[in-house]
Amino acid sequence: MLKLEGADIRKGTFRLEADLEIAGGARVAVIGPSGAGKSTLLEAVAGFQPLAAGRILWQGRDLVPLGPGKRPVAMLFQDGNLFPHLSVRQNVGLGVDANRRLTAAERAQVDASIARVGLQGLEDRKPAELSGGQQSRAALARVLVQGRELLLLDEPFAALGPALKAEMLDLVRDITTESDLTMLMVSHDPQDARRIADQVVLVAEGTARPPEPTVQLLDNPPAALRSYLGDN
Repeated sequence: MLKLEGADIRKGTFRLEADLEIAGGARVAVIGPSGAGKSTLLEAVAGFQPLAAGRILWQGRDLVPLGPGKRPVAMLFQDGNLFPHLSVRQNVGLGVDANRRLTAAERAQVDASIARVGLQGLEDRKPAELSGGQQSRAALARVLVQGRELLLLDEPFAALGPALKAEMLDLVRDITTESDLTMLMVSHDPQDARRIADQVVLVAEGTARPPEPTVQLLDNPPAALRSYLGDN
């Protein structure tokens, strides 16, 4: 279970508070108005944004004292952060060892991750030789090969067209189910939440609210969410 207990997150004059629990293996969408703190919430869980107060617990262990690399968290950002001079295999290998000194077993692990996202046969291509959807798959493979229990997605598929985005969401849903990963995904599109998420955390008015069932929340949105969705 992921638990934010009295979490107080501050960036300059911005403040976000969170008291919530997310069950292990849940797929959760994080939605809310622009600037409300959705990405900031994920950054706090990942360790990139310190807490002013409170705790972040995973399976009862406080993550706050741990740096980003020591947390059971893998995070995929919107731009994917692929290195243009490296091949798909080399980019994915960075998820195992930043120096790319891999054992035979680790190389096999990298190739298995590449195959799982549908890029088998493209291991030696550079990012510029891939389509946008293939680049997203490569970035996802690099995250998956880390073998972390918490998967954080900060709108990684926002630049893709509707069909490719739906394809990637389905892939993530299948992989998280197979591997029993706990997923938090920031999205501006409620349809993304309906497609992939069991629950939704609404971030609005300085608060990250406890998760609610996706259909229930989106079909009967509170005032803050109605305003964001333009539903009067």
